[in-house]
Amino acid sequence: MPPRSWDEEDEAPTATGAVAEVRALRELRAIYRQADAAYAPFSCPASGECCQLAKTRRQPWLWEPEWKLLASRRPLPPPREDGGCPYLDAAGKRCTVYADRPFGCRTFFCERIRGPARQPAATVDALLRRLEAVSQRVRPSLTGPRPLLEWHTEALSQSPQEERS
Repeated sequence: MPPRSWDEEDEAPTATGAVAEVRALRELRAIYRQADAAYAPFSCPASGECCQLAKTRRQPWLWEPEWKLLASRRPLPPPREDGGCPYLDAAGKRCTVYADRPFGCRTFFCERIRGPARQPAATVDALLRRLEAVSQRVRPSLTGPRPLLEWHTEALSQSPQEERS
């Protein structure tokens, strides 16, 4: 049996509220699995350098369902003094949310990537379009993804101090 295309749900009546969010998270996980499969032939040096956001001046941009997945399953970590991703471990080397890491973290590799000569750009583009469609179904008013630290800062400002780790 071929893998199910989540685009089949485009034909179904639009779900709202909690049902739409559950469906979006399920679709998001399917997109993540496909991104991981596309990058399976590649290897990363796992240095955590790409997660030093202040140093690289780069950060992943997340659609709302991606942020909800990160923020809903654990307490929000405080910002890091070194400007690194707040989801890095204390040593700044390992991702503490690896299984739920955003699409941008799954598909970005530094110049030390090892693997085939070409990255799977067409697959990544198709998955990004699906991710946008999933996000638009949940919240049609969304105009695009937002930087990770913008989501994080906003969430910290809205959460009581005792809920933070």
